Amino acid sequence: MKKLSARRRHPLAAVVVLLFALAVTGGLYAAFAPAESAKADDTAQSLAIEEGKKLYSVGCASCHGTGAQGTSDGPSLVGVGSAAVDFQVATGRMPMQQQGAQAPRKKPVYTQAQIDQLAAYISSLGAGPSVPSKDQYSPDGGDIAKGGELFRTNCAQCHNFTGKGGALSNGKFAPSLEDVDPKHIYEAMQTGPQNMPSFPDTTMSQKNKKDIIAYLDEVNTSKSESPGGLNLGGLGPVSEGLFGWIFGLGALIALAIWVAARTAKAKKS
Repeated sequence: MKKLSARRRHPLAAVVVLLFALAVTGGLYAAFAPAESAKADDTAQSLAIEEGKKLYSVGCASCHGTGAQGTSDGPSLVGVGSAAVDFQVATGRMPMQQQGAQAPRKKPVYTQAQIDQLAAYISSLGAGPSVPSKDQYSPDGGDIAKGGELFRTNCAQCHNFTGKGGALSNGKFAPSLEDVDPKHIYEAMQTGPQNMPSFPDTTMSQKNKKDIIAYLDEVNTSKSESPGGLNLGGLGPVSEGLFGWIFGLGALIALAIWVAARTAKAKKS
């Protein structure tokens, strides 16, 4: 009987064994699960790059070269980053219908999934600005007043102080920013497309970019209000002065003629 009782397990032995098994299982999961997840991400990224390369070969290589090194018809895309691809292709500027002074905005040719694949391929050729997150470009929380100050200082010379756009030299132009997707505005500031200078984070912080987007969302969308009434296109003193000369001075001349005619008629009578 003593031998049998000596062989009995301690009541806590099963609990200890269970805890040990859980610890071992957790350790194994921690060791292998992240590696498997990272491997899956790498596989998905490789597939995106491969599909993007196919799309590039069909729609872009004729101008930018088979290796995106650039040709006489298009600049090199090595190092432009995924943000530049997303901006140019998602706004329909690329592929261009024909060579010209500037690529206009039009309906995009590719779906967003295809654009992401193109961006993945181009970004694999060299580091560059990446597509911003929604938190970066969302106007929510931006300082509208500060954004207006920054916009008038850095952007109004070309885009007009309310973002209506304007003409540049040699057939080029600063496009209207009305109802432009905030993500594309952020990407344009990051990458400096076409005639626009770039504003990297070292030049203009992410917070300042967000402030500018908040300002444009306030004054230059289809939902924006104009408390001053007729804004004459928001083109500033040129349109306002022209309106004053044509209509204001014209009304004064018409009034003067009417008064003179009435006076002459009164004298005759």
